[in-house]
Order: sequence, then structure tokens, then C-alpha cells
Amino acid sequence: MEWQRTYPGTGKPQSRLATDGALWLAYPDRDGQLLEGVLPDGSTGPTARPECRADEEIGAFVLLDDGFVISWVSGSRMVRRERSRPTSVLEPRVARYTREGECLWSTPIALGAVSFPGVVEMGDRTGWEIRPRRPWVPEEIGIDHWEPLLVSADRIAASFTDTRGGIGRTFFLDLDSGATISVTAPGPTGRKAIAGPGQFLLGSQGYGAFTTSRFGRDGVETARWASHGAMLVGKNGGVCGPELENGLPSRSRFRRLAPDNSLVDGPPLTGYYTSYPAMDCEGTAVFWRDGKLLAVDTDLAGHELFAMDDSRAVIGRALLLSEGSVVVSLDNEVLVFRTPLGSLAEGPWPCGEANIRGNPLLS
Repeated sequence: MEWQRTYPGTGKPQSRLATDGALWLAYPDRDGQLLEGVLPDGSTGPTARPECRADEEIGAFVLLDDGFVISWVSGSRMVRRERSRPTSVLEPRVARYTREGECLWSTPIALGAVSFPGVVEMGDRTGWEIRPRRPWVPEEIGIDHWEPLLVSADRIAASFTDTRGGIGRTFFLDLDSGATISVTAPGPTGRKAIAGPGQFLLGSQGYGAFTTSRFGRDGVETARWASHGAMLVGKNGGVCGPELENGLPSRSRFRRLAPDNSLVDGPPLTGYYTSYPAMDCEGTAVFWRDGKLLAVDTDLAGHELFAMDDSRAVIGRALLLSEGSVVVSLDNEVLVFRTPLGSLAEGPWPCGEANIRGNPLLS
């Protein structure tokens, strides 16, 4: 071991790797929240202490060339240093900072009452019958589980959710001013991706929803597909990836999302647990699913590169490294495969610098 650093437990460890090799960590200390850069030799590099309230913490952050974008949420009990719940729901916010921690703007986020047709309730007020739940105000608001903060060109997509019900909204903000461009309707959250400069893909899954939508710079939905999954976006804007349907036996397939809102079928997918895929320069996607390392080429033909009897549920992303090496983490193991794949594709998602900064910021 060349070096080792230890930090106070945060419950939500976060890091982003800069192009100069500095690993930026976000964690709480006695004086609030700290962003600290750790240099490749283990020494402490630049640090920033963004101003914040005592009862809030960093939910997610994105590393920019000249600073940070941070989603702030209500702090955990450890951050609040107390056991009780907060007396009221803390309003989250999104803010932009310089590398020194100076706040350029801060935008409050009003999630408001949420609802969705597939959410039901049963109790005294329904006569103990199952009925659609009326709109409710969340007791706790957090960042979305998947890709909660994305930055593309001059736009930000920040997603917040009711931590108990899983119903949330995405707020599209202007990167320069923090102004709110538009807000999505409440709905079940899902996978997201950058689709191009100022454009985003937002997935929705659960309570009967199973869709992916594309939003433009003006925050308006421009396309919708009846599919949801771990999508890749190639350099020409094409979208494809393995579906992630909650159900067994699997009905999922590898899909291509066509420009006319239709779906183009790829090979069927057995099993359930899936790594996020990677794409090579020829447009071939590679990912791990159901104990197999699979590849799907541009003709949507499937190829089994490796197989073993393995049903582990904790699976990391598939990383495509130099000379066709593919790396996948399975539970407490890291597997490395030698494949005939080419170099990593150049595309909006998730190819930009292998997503090491939190997302590829497109100019």
C-alpha cells in the first residue's frame, strides 16, 4: 500500500476525479461541509468549504472546470448531531460555487405536493378500501437515487424525490444564473442520461410507469418511448441499452430507441441484475447480466463473451479500458476480461472521460 487516508463516516461517501488526478471528496466536519482534493501521492490538495446551513448536507455534486454544482438536502441525524427528526421539511436547493467555495448562485427547490395515478392507499379515510392516493406533501425530500445531478452545456438537470414514496421531479436550471427553466410533473424516478448539449434522457419506472423521455434545452419533452433501462447515447445521438424491468421471468430486451418514438428489438435478456453498459468506438455495447458478459453490436446481434454460474446482485458498471479490457465488479470481486472490443466510444453518455467527474460536461 502506497498511502491511506481515513475520514469521518458520512453515510453517503462521494468522490469525483478531476482530469489532473485530484480526487475530490465531500464529507462533513465540525465546521460544516468540506470538499477536499486528494492528490495522487495521497497528500491534501485544494479544498473548498461551501457555505451551508447547519442542518443541510451535500446530496450530490458535480465537478466543473472552474468549480462545483451542488444539490443540498436535509442533513442526516449524524450531520444534525441529534436523534430527533427536523420539525419541518427542509427545502432543498441547488447552488454553483467557484473552486474556492464562493457561491455564485443558489436556487431553492420547491417539490410541492406530489402524486401519481399508480400510487394507492388504504386506511380510515378510504374505508379500508384500496384507492388511488390523493396528492401528499413529502415528509422528507432527498436526491434521486439514479443520476441525481447532471450538467450538460448550459443546463442542469437536478432530480429530487420523496424518500419514502419514490415519487419525484426533475428541475432544469440554467448553469450561468441558476434560473429555473422548467420542472417535470411528479412521477416514479428512474435512470437518466445526457443526450446531447443541454439535452437529457429521463427514465420513469414503478407504479405502472415504464418509459424514457427526451428533454431539450427549453426543458420541454420532445420524445417518449415505452421502455426504461440503462441507456447509452452514441456520438450521433442514437440511444440504446438493456431494459431494466422489475419482474421475473424476464421480458426485457436490448432495445434501440428510434427517433419516431418506436422501439427496435435487440436480443432478449434473461435474468435480472445488470451492470451499466459501456460502448466501444464501433458502437458495440458491453455489459454483465445473469452471470454473462454480453455484447450487442450495431446490427443488434448479441454475443456471449463469457459465462459462469453466478447470481450475485451487487454489480458495478462495466468499464471499457485500453486494448479491449472490460472490468466489472461483482459484490466483493473485480473481474477483468480481455475482449475484441475497440476503444471507448466518444459520445454524450456515459463515455465522456468514463464519467469520472460525475457526468461529461459538454461545451
